[in-house]
Amino acid sequence: MTSRHAAPNGTPSTAWSPTAVQHPVLPTPQAPAPPSPAAAVPPTVSPFAAAPAPDPQVARVLKRQVAADLHEQLTLLDDQRGTPADPATRRQRGRALIEDAVARWSDTYALTHGAPPTREEDRALAEAVYDLLFRAGRLQPYLDDPEIENILVNGCDDVWISKAHQPLRQVPPVADSDEELIELLQDLARRHGGGERSLSISSPTLALRLEGGMRLQAMTGVTPRPYVAIRRHRIASATLGDMVAMGTIDSTLAAFLAAAIRARKNVMITGTQGVGKTSLLRAMAGEIPPDERVGTLESEYELWLHTLGHLRQVVPMEAREGNGERVDGRSAGELTIGELIPAALRMTLTRIIVGEVRSAEVVPMLRVMTNGEGGSMCTLHARTPHMVIDRIAELCLEYGSQMTDTLAYRLTANALDFVVHVTMLDETPIGGRRHRFVSHVLEVVGMGERGRPALNSIFGPRGAEERAVPQTPPACLDDLRRVGFDARLLDSPHGAWGRPLDLRVKAGGAW
Repeated sequence: MTSRHAAPNGTPSTAWSPTAVQHPVLPTPQAPAPPSPAAAVPPTVSPFAAAPAPDPQVARVLKRQVAADLHEQLTLLDDQRGTPADPATRRQRGRALIEDAVARWSDTYALTHGAPPTREEDRALAEAVYDLLFRAGRLQPYLDDPEIENILVNGCDDVWISKAHQPLRQVPPVADSDEELIELLQDLARRHGGGERSLSISSPTLALRLEGGMRLQAMTGVTPRPYVAIRRHRIASATLGDMVAMGTIDSTLAAFLAAAIRARKNVMITGTQGVGKTSLLRAMAGEIPPDERVGTLESEYELWLHTLGHLRQVVPMEAREGNGERVDGRSAGELTIGELIPAALRMTLTRIIVGEVRSAEVVPMLRVMTNGEGGSMCTLHARTPHMVIDRIAELCLEYGSQMTDTLAYRLTANALDFVVHVTMLDETPIGGRRHRFVSHVLEVVGMGERGRPALNSIFGPRGAEERAVPQTPPACLDDLRRVGFDARLLDSPHGAWGRPLDLRVKAGGAW
């Protein structure tokens, strides 16, 4: 039996072309009228599983039994080899133990009831045990569905999902109790492999990446129940051409952004949560020459530029959470993105990409942009494009008492070349779709009035078109032309869009 794997992840558009442990007692169904292996949870509980869903209690007990057996086996194996077993070996041995455990339980069931479970029921039970031991348990079917974008857990029995172009809907529980849910999260943290991450009273928050690049954030102790939010990037390896096909940008803006990367302009991508900032950043990074040496800094790996294959010289760096103990006012063992940047600068990097700027690391990031060769990028949360400058200043002030508004504005004016803002218009509550698109590209052109950075609107909405279309040629147009950008593309007031965005609630103005 093989394990399930998530499938990889628009409207067509014109192509563009810029250049010894005791085992727990296993529960067995008792006559009369016991549930079958699938009866404890109706087959309809999981909209994703082809086979009837197994009894979660049976799966959980089998998981603990197999975990004990596996630990015993691997301890002996490690002593023989002198090195820990690799993940593939752990999973292979775990799979064999699961098959044996399910077969023994099935035999016991058959003796009790006079008929064995079906092969499909045995397979479903084995898969459930495997998911509990090596994957994400009863969360796994939702993680395996490539259409799901968000999984929100407000306690074990209050679970919601959202798919592309669909509103939130409630789905069955992912655990039988909050304690079981916390146990699952602790298992995921132990298997994370990215430093000391845990979820407990002393460490009430947990952030980690899951298989396939999904990001999980959990909280307990500071909330009445354990809360979990899982965010999926449905587009794992999009290019700017893919962004055109999905309607995020048109071919004119794709050519402009590609030229900005080739011309080594510093770019900040902004927007609210879930609008596609990381996907656009990943796509723009695809325009970096493949032999450039690039560093990525993230709280949890989401960009995956070191695995996508385009760039041959990537130094991926991931921040490390502390172990919950406090030393001199901070968590022991913690290593932040801001603290990683000085070391990154000594790695002979031509560009630095920060997956998300959230706090005081904005200052070293802006200094990298100011002092480096150019071409660095990052993302930042901001509700509107014109809030970005003040948002940067707010984060700069977290750096320390030596930072002032004036210094923050000057640092921003010297560091940034372009702000690319991504917007989402959600019309699913009125029967429409979620539209994600770039709405503005602002050029930072030094210091302006009242000591604030001056901004030019290079792309922005026009009339009934909410998406970014050409407005003002950039001051650095000659730099873009030197890397092959055709300035005539900026002459069309509607860019390359054939018609305005198809919205149920239209913007003011005419096409």
